[in-house]
Amino acid sequence: MHKHFLFTASKSPLVFKVGFTEIEENMKRLFFATLLLFAFLLSSSFLEPTMAKSLLCTHKCKGRCAKAAVKERCLKYCGICCAECKCVPSGTYGNKHQCPCYRDRRNSKGKPKCP
Repeated sequence: MHKHFLFTASKSPLVFKVGFTEIEENMKRLFFATLLLFAFLLSSSFLEPTMAKSLLCTHKCKGRCAKAAVKERCLKYCGICCAECKCVPSGTYGNKHQCPCYRDRRNSKGKPKCP
């Protein structure tokens, strides 16, 4: 599986033995490592904004639901609305004019979905 190449340098012939299978293996490893690095960088660039948005929604919804009687439900729906609308009105009640998407979200019964 080794190929021989004949090169002439000055007056004496030089024979180089090159193992193509070794070179091919090294190229495969390099390609795989590069592909893996690229995949990691690509996935981390998508995860960072998503995590930042979820942390922002969590923080804003904690403030919005601070005085809610049923906090778990308030946080759940506030989080859904924040993810969809990318905004949460200020304060614990009202101010929905600040975020029209949040204001206009309705549940299946036609009532406001977002707290």
